[in-house]
Amino acid sequence: MARISLRRKIYRVVFEAETPAGKVFDVVLLFLILASVLTVTLESVTELRRLYLPYFIALEWGFTIIFTIEYLLRIYSSPHPFKYMASFFGIVDLLAIIPTYLSLFILGAQYFLVIRVLRLLRIARIFKLTHFINQGQILTTALRASVTKIAVFLGAVLTIIVVVGSLMYIIEGAASGFTSIPKSIYWTIVTLTTVGYGDIAPVTPLGQVLASFIMIMGYGIIAVPTGIVSVELAKTDKSSFANTRVCPNCHEEGHPADANFCYNCGYRFLNE
Repeated sequence: MARISLRRKIYRVVFEAETPAGKVFDVVLLFLILASVLTVTLESVTELRRLYLPYFIALEWGFTIIFTIEYLLRIYSSPHPFKYMASFFGIVDLLAIIPTYLSLFILGAQYFLVIRVLRLLRIARIFKLTHFINQGQILTTALRASVTKIAVFLGAVLTIIVVVGSLMYIIEGAASGFTSIPKSIYWTIVTLTTVGYGDIAPVTPLGQVLASFIMIMGYGIIAVPTGIVSVELAKTDKSSFANTRVCPNCHEEGHPADANFCYNCGYRFLNE
């Protein structure tokens, strides 16, 4: 077997969690992310910022330097650097370090560093929780299959909202706070979703009957999307097994250990 190159070794560590080194790397990285987000959060407290500002600044620059090195390692080790940079995590990794550098020129830019919390989405890889990765793929498949049905359902709901909102405007009028059809539609949405702010309320008997109808309908409407997704979940094939293997070409992860090709872009995996 050919000797694995340095770039490939780095790739396995920074992009995957199938090796002990990769798992340790991800664990350390996430602790650093949590510490960084905590630092930025505490710095926003006026009293703490007044007492410990120099320490906050030193910590933040330390985190930023570490994350910058990590970002450069990901670019260096990726077979397709520009695809990594344009991927979701590539953009998030970049946004995680830019605010500190911008803070040299723009006051307060460092507070955008809370974007680092998005990097915690990698947590499914840290402890090699392949079960949750697989379940995430099942849920994504079910949601995609439900989009059309849910869209049709929402179209019907919007039609009901417009009709009922218009009726409430006619029935109640400005005297009850229904000063326009858009305002009445707003009330209908708030009532149908069972939020009920109470800033507008019908006072006439007919308006109250219509409001009661909308309230009861709200409970049924909330359950419909859940039912649609549940049916698609039941129909989804759950037999496939996924791990943290990342495609070097498109950076999609969750491929079976014995996969020869990427399920997303068709890239042929090397048997290394």
